[in-house]
Formats: sequence, C-alpha cells, structure tokens
Amino acid sequence: MTVQPRILNEPTISCPSCKAEIKLNESLAAPLIAATREDYERRLAQSNASIAAREEELQRKQVAIDAAQSDIDNQVAAKIKLERVAIAAEEARKAKLLLSVDLEDRDRKLAEIEATLKARDEKLAEAQLQQAEFLKQQRALDDEKREKALTIERKIQEGLEAVRTKARSEAEDGLKMKVAEKEEQIAGMQRQIEELKRRAAQGSQQLQGEVLELELESLIASRFPIDIIEPVAKGEFGGDVLHRVVGPAGQPCGAILWESKRTKNWSQGWLGKLRGDLRAARADIALMVSEALPPGVEASIFWTESMSPTPNVRSRSPSCSGNP
Repeated sequence: MTVQPRILNEPTISCPSCKAEIKLNESLAAPLIAATREDYERRLAQSNASIAAREEELQRKQVAIDAAQSDIDNQVAAKIKLERVAIAAEEARKAKLLLSVDLEDRDRKLAEIEATLKARDEKLAEAQLQQAEFLKQQRALDDEKREKALTIERKIQEGLEAVRTKARSEAEDGLKMKVAEKEEQIAGMQRQIEELKRRAAQGSQQLQGEVLELELESLIASRFPIDIIEPVAKGEFGGDVLHRVVGPAGQPCGAILWESKRTKNWSQGWLGKLRGDLRAARADIALMVSEALPPGVEASIFWTESMSPTPNVRSRSPSCSGNP
C-alpha cells in the first residue's frame, strides 16, 4: 500500500513589485508576525489610553453635572419653600376671611333652624294633644259601636226563632195554596174531559178517539204552560200524551202518561197494557180517562201508576212543587 504524502496549503504573500507569490514558512513569517503583533499592541495601548482619557473626562463632566444639578435642585427647593410659605400665608388669610364669613352665615342659619325647630316642636305638641283627644274619641266611638252591635245581635237572636217560625208557616201556607190550585186545575180538567167525551160521541169511534186525544193534549198544555206536552206517535209504546213536568227552576220533576178511552164497555185488559206502556215510556205516573167504568163503579175515576181505581183522585207528580 502506497502512502501519498499529504500536501498542506501554505500561506503566501504577493510581491508588491513583481506580483510574484512567495510562500511563507515559519522562518520567513516570524519577523513579519512579530512586527504585526508589535504594531497591534501599540495601537491597542493607544486605544486603551484614549478610552481611559475619555472615561476620565466623562467622569469629570458627570461630577460637574451632578454638582450643577444639586445646586439647581437646592435653588429650586429654596424657591419652592419660599413660594410655599407665601402661598400658605395667602391661603391662611383667605381661609380666615372665608371662615369669618362662614361663621357668620352658620350662626344665622343656626338661628333660623332653631326658630324652625321651636315652631315645629310647638306644632308637634299641639298635634300630639289633638291625636290623644282623637284616639280617646275613637275608643269611645268603637265602644259605642261594639255595644250597638251586641245589642243588635241579641235582638236578632231573640227574633230569629220567631222569623223562622213565621217563614216556615208562610211556606207551608204557600205550599197548601199551590196544592189547592193544582187540585182545582185537575178538577176543571176532569169536567172538561167529561165534556170532551160527550162531544166525541157524535162521530165515529176512531175519529172520536183522535179528537179526544187532541183535545186532551190541548187541555193539558193550556193548564200547565211551563210543562212539556208530547203526543205519542202511533205504533210506539202506547198511551196518548206524555206529560213531562218541569219545576219552578226549570228542573225535570217526572213524567205522566195519559191514556184516553172512548168505548161503551170496560175491558180488564186495559190495566195490564197501561202498566206495560208505563214501563215502556219510562214515566212515573199513568192516568187513564175512560167513559166506560169498571163494574160496580159509578163515579169518575183516574187510574194512576198503582193501577187501582180511586174515585175522584187528584195526583201530584213526585219530587216537584207547584206542578201536578
């Protein structure tokens, strides 16, 4: 293996005359380096000396500036102190003058306030006396009102039972009068029914029955105008007129099924059919008007929901006051 020698680049310099490059080796460069170092050190020493001189000058100037600034500050402080003293004296004079004016104004206002407070105290004392008198009169008035209220309450309690008794008696009398009126209305209807029977005898039996139903419906409607009168259609549950009773306040009180008969002979089967019609119509009472009477009965009768003959019976519907 062959080892090539390593060639290092050596520094060179150019000749100022012939421009030829001259390699610098340690022997040739040593004097030049020494001269260069000496020149550099000389220049560095000069620079350091110049810098030291400048720093000394700057320090001297700074000391002078500080002394001048301190002298100025002392002068300014002294001047400010003098001005402060003058200002304080002037302000003290002004404050003393203002204080004198304020004191006079304060004394005047205090005098006015004292006069106002005195007047208010006098008015307050007067108002307190008036209030005490008013409260005294109010208590007396309240006591009088309570005494009157107790007296009235006692009188009310004393007369309450008498009023209740009187009201109960008047209500019973009014109810008896209404019952008597309804009984009179039913009696009048019975008389008109008898008249209808006589008039219906002039036509055929079927026509007479229809006429009797119409007359019965008209008669019931005229006697009881606030009630609901409904004719029973042919082929329905039976009966001639469904009479729905309405109370004084408009409430439903019950229903009456009216049945009229215009025949020569009585049939015992009518009662059974009437009971069935009563249930089918969901009525409360059934009334039968018939010219023919059962054997052994001579007086006019109503057949009610009990289906029992009762001579000259006048019925009232259940749960209702003032209507049959």
